[in-house]
Amino acid sequence: MTEGRLELSPDEFRRIALRAVDVATEYLRGLREMPAFPDTSGAETTAMFDETLPERGIGDAAVEDLKKVLGAARPGGPTFFGYVLGSGEPVAAAADLVASVLNQNVTAWRSAPSAVTIERVVVRWLAEAIGCPGFGGSLTGGGSAANLMGLAMARDAGVDSNVRGAPAGTLYASAEAHMSIPKGAALLGLGHAAVREIPVDGEFRMVLDALDRAIRADLDAGRRPIAVVASAGTVNTGSIDPLDAIADIVERHGLWLHVDGAYGGLAALAMPEAFRGLARADSISIDPHKWLYQPLDCGCLLYRDRAAACRAFSHTGDYAKSLESDPVESFAFFDESLELSRRFRALKLWVSLRYHGMDAFRNAIRGDLGLARHLADGIDAQPALERLAPVPLSAVCFRYRGDGTRDERDLDALNTSILARIVRRGRVYISNATIRGRFALRACVVNHRSTRGDVEAVILETLAAADDVLRGGP
Repeated sequence: MTEGRLELSPDEFRRIALRAVDVATEYLRGLREMPAFPDTSGAETTAMFDETLPERGIGDAAVEDLKKVLGAARPGGPTFFGYVLGSGEPVAAAADLVASVLNQNVTAWRSAPSAVTIERVVVRWLAEAIGCPGFGGSLTGGGSAANLMGLAMARDAGVDSNVRGAPAGTLYASAEAHMSIPKGAALLGLGHAAVREIPVDGEFRMVLDALDRAIRADLDAGRRPIAVVASAGTVNTGSIDPLDAIADIVERHGLWLHVDGAYGGLAALAMPEAFRGLARADSISIDPHKWLYQPLDCGCLLYRDRAAACRAFSHTGDYAKSLESDPVESFAFFDESLELSRRFRALKLWVSLRYHGMDAFRNAIRGDLGLARHLADGIDAQPALERLAPVPLSAVCFRYRGDGTRDERDLDALNTSILARIVRRGRVYISNATIRGRFALRACVVNHRSTRGDVEAVILETLAAADDVLRGGP
């Protein structure tokens, strides 16, 4: 430890980094035995971490406290099925350490030559992998940022936001669309009311006739339709809107098509037939930190036309203008992204994809899809359980129904209590969803560590938790 200064020698850094790696290795070694949620409370974590900032450094003790952090963390083990969140592939995590040490601002080639080049290569790989060759794009903090950027491009393609008195734009998304869509509309100044909620069919996919009628109604009322947001994997059920048919409607009306594929888009690696029409989109969000299992954060926005991105985001001050004429050396992500400061997100993905090969990721996605179907089959075979939605991807929504004599409100309350008990028991971690107004238990398999036994534990734990609740146990 060097008192009063920040500089470390390379040997000091190596010692500290190796200790951090040891802590991380022990975490990975014990991951399968860890509870799905830590045995802690808000009061306990506050007492553990809410301390006075030290004036003088505590040295190695700060690194040793990483063990305390991991002990109170929600682990990414094989029975975590709570949210659409990847499982943190370790090779990528190792590369992320190097990215942090390098500390590049991946804003323009002249600021970070290797980092900018690698990100452009990785973006091309992602576009080709999901069947959209020729698309450009950039890595983002996540799907919400990517959706916001896609909507900004749509707005500026459909409505000149710099012209006073320009007609307000309207967007169209299904009732199952992610919350980032109305939030993005609000942030762009369009407002929540600008988003037309299109009903869904029995499989939770956007109803085409309703979409066309909504667009025509806005046109008749003198409004300006600008974009349709189709879902390639809704967050509740994993449903995939009929992308090809929606693209036909969009083209007929001259609108922008943005596809929210943050959850499901990368499943096109394993089941491309389910995503027919994806390449007809103008912009697409995908999240490698979901179904490429990358450590957070690693989202991506892909788009067909770089000029549309530049029209939305390029506003360069003199201090940032490039003097280079070479098209590679003059490239700047800030001309086509809302971010200026950008971390080297691509390094972990570049190393991870090259280390394992795309086939390993494709197989892992296929495995997750198969596990979800296995879980759905197991639920269907249990008289006390009821599946509430189809399983087009890897989200399985269900509930405990018992003998079928309880009314809907009782079932909602009962399943709410069952979920709390499942989490408290700590063997599996699942979340909840609202399916046609009903409270549902939801298990989502986006985990390269999970096995058939792990998803079978979801059923066993649900039945055991229901028994606890019905018996009035602690």
